[in-house]
Amino acid sequence: MIELDHISKLYDGRRVVDDLSLQVVQGSVCVLIGPSGCGKSTTLRMINALVTADEGRILVDGQDVRAVDPAELRRRIGYVIQSGGLFPHWSVADNIATVPRLLRWPEAKVSARVAELVRLVGLDGIDTDRRFPHQLSGGQQQRVGVARALAADPPVLLMDEPFGALDPVTRRSLQDELRAIHASTGKTIVFVTHDMDEALKLADRVVVMDGGRIVQDGPPHAIVTDPASDLIRGFVGGEEALLRLLARLTVADAMRAVETATDAVTIGKDESLSVALSRMLVHGRLPLSVLASDGQPVGRLTFEDLSAVLAR
Repeated sequence: MIELDHISKLYDGRRVVDDLSLQVVQGSVCVLIGPSGCGKSTTLRMINALVTADEGRILVDGQDVRAVDPAELRRRIGYVIQSGGLFPHWSVADNIATVPRLLRWPEAKVSARVAELVRLVGLDGIDTDRRFPHQLSGGQQQRVGVARALAADPPVLLMDEPFGALDPVTRRSLQDELRAIHASTGKTIVFVTHDMDEALKLADRVVVMDGGRIVQDGPPHAIVTDPASDLIRGFVGGEEALLRLLARLTVADAMRAVETATDAVTIGKDESLSVALSRMLVHGRLPLSVLASDGQPVGRLTFEDLSAVLAR
């Protein structure tokens, strides 16, 4: 667990973060979101002691970060930034291996871990020993950054707008990749973004900040359906934001179980409900037969099922 206990940060007498308290449950994805200058990135950097809080305390697994050597703390917390922060003259493999080598892992263990992470983040087929960051696309560089942050298997992963500079298609792909990584590893993730679509897709919990303070905090559905102020209502996009919730839910979350395919139009159970809605509209709101990964029918999804999910 990560606990921020009445923390504040001042620059030139101005409170960039102001008396902020927050608990991040172990294994969850907590997204900090808000307008530029609201204090979300500063809050993130205080967790791994890149910035020191002027007031309050920060605990990671019950330990005050001020009582830990900063270098040792950062080796236990993965950190990903927008540019990736890769070492340009090191190969992809050497970039990923940075922290394990600092921890003096045996080289055979380092090589095995690099190979495992290359598969995990979808970089198969790249010669990681011979390729360098400048030879990769932006999306590939971000994948390397995520792999490096995960290399020593830290329990906590901090991500500061890691996909903000990418094109929409690559960004959605990496968001899906991150969701899969979280599902397989159970890491505690604190993620900073200014994009509400991204927050709704990734978060178990959304923390909206403004003026260095938390102005609303809750699960994505609560933020969208019951915004605490006009500012937040405008930020989440009003009623249109309900449709965004469909992007983070899967067909399996809304389908009715059946054992036979009764409808000609099909969809996989792991597809998002936003894809399901599009398919229904294309085919005239027809119900969909839901298929498992092996192609066997497992359920049925109707337009009414989608409406029920939004009404929860």
